[in-house]
Amino acid sequence: MAAKSRINLNAIMKITGLLMVIEGFFMLSSLGFSAWYDPDCLDHLRLFDPRHDFLPLLVSGSGVGFLGLLFWTFNKKLDQNSIGKREGYIIVSLTWVIISFFGAIPFVLSGITTSYTDAFFETMSGFTTTGATIFADIEALPKGILFWRSMTHWIGGMGIIVLSLAILPILGIGGMQLFVAEVPGLTPDKLHPRITQTAKRLWIIYVMLTLIQTLLLMLGGMNLFESLCHAFGTMATGGFSTRNDSIAGFSPYIQYVIILFMYLAGISFTLHYFVIKRQFRKVLRNEELRMYTLLLITATVTIAAALFYMQHLESGKAFRDALFQVVSIVTTTGYITSDYLTWPFFTWLLIFLLMFTGGCAGSTGGGIKIVRIILLFKNSRMELKRIVHPQALLPVRLNGKSISQQIIFNVLAFFLIYIIIFAFGSLVMSAMGMEFESAVGAVAASLGNIGPGLGSVGPVLNYSTVPMAGKWVLAFLMLLGRLELFTVLILFSASFWKK
Repeated sequence: MAAKSRINLNAIMKITGLLMVIEGFFMLSSLGFSAWYDPDCLDHLRLFDPRHDFLPLLVSGSGVGFLGLLFWTFNKKLDQNSIGKREGYIIVSLTWVIISFFGAIPFVLSGITTSYTDAFFETMSGFTTTGATIFADIEALPKGILFWRSMTHWIGGMGIIVLSLAILPILGIGGMQLFVAEVPGLTPDKLHPRITQTAKRLWIIYVMLTLIQTLLLMLGGMNLFESLCHAFGTMATGGFSTRNDSIAGFSPYIQYVIILFMYLAGISFTLHYFVIKRQFRKVLRNEELRMYTLLLITATVTIAAALFYMQHLESGKAFRDALFQVVSIVTTTGYITSDYLTWPFFTWLLIFLLMFTGGCAGSTGGGIKIVRIILLFKNSRMELKRIVHPQALLPVRLNGKSISQQIIFNVLAFFLIYIIIFAFGSLVMSAMGMEFESAVGAVAASLGNIGPGLGSVGPVLNYSTVPMAGKWVLAFLMLLGRLELFTVLILFSASFWKK
């Protein structure tokens, strides 16, 4: 079939409008905590007051929802041929920019920042589940804003497109194009022939795990507000906390609960579905899950031993700090319990290398993904064998199945482009005046959707000192990382726009 000669702007605007309505609804959901923690909020309804956030959230949520409703209402009805590949990529990339653009409004209207750049950076960091923040005193922020900030994580974790596919069957029209463009991984697994059912099942598992973690955190002494915010940040592998010291001030029980759910969030949600269906053999035979678990164990034991023998930490704390930081970095969550830059040099160098791994494909984690690293090593090993046996047919296998050359080429291209973008981004940030350690740390943390980096953007610091232009660069890198490079980069290809 010939490619479409024109891009369907009607479909793009209609679906974008619908997603804005959803964003407005979630923004308004923050009003409950705003009113609860500020019961006299109706007595001082005003904008640009950093002490009160009820009116800014009300105006922002209502305005975004109304504007989105106009986009949805005044565009033509979607039909079976509304969404092709081009529309899918445009809608997904455009949506993430637009929801970040409007999601930043409450930060500005509440007066907690006068810089729209900072507000956009914070919101993009939230939606892409990066967790990098420009705020030095998080505990001073109004509770409604804090809840909205954590909510951006939760929406972005599983994806606002996937959410819309789950709750609105009408987007099943061309929905696979949207699903593929947003869900991280090589080839997103379908749990049901109908894409709307797949999206629904993914979100049901996501909600269930979030609720279970919330209850477990409350049993550990957290109130409902903090439990929800930290569950949102954990299951989305985001990292926004309500405390200045992140998770460091909470009990060992709380830390272990968060470790468990960070680990679960870093696993493909398809495997969670198999567990629910009691298809345990599929789970246990999954090579990516085994490598993911082995990596966490190996890195944890190595760092814990270093903390115990070189810094003389008590064995329980050495193990807990090492485990927490390894799981947090590999899953790209970004919560912290200790400043890893004060650890022995080789340990935080190891943590820096772990920033490039990421969780499993199909999880909410960012980074390169464990499955791509496995395929890179397997293909390299096979290439060595092919040199010795040039006539032999030696396919790369994963989970017992032969992997096509097309997927191998995709993985090689992804890895090469990822490293090029990292190197180029580091040069750009260095040219803006950041010291080398901070520049490479900021770029690795942004591209991998991790949050804390090295140097001036380390685990106990923030991104407020990054130059204004640098914040826009890092925000773009966050988007690239969350949508796995190709979804965004393809928009810059001339062939994408040709007939």
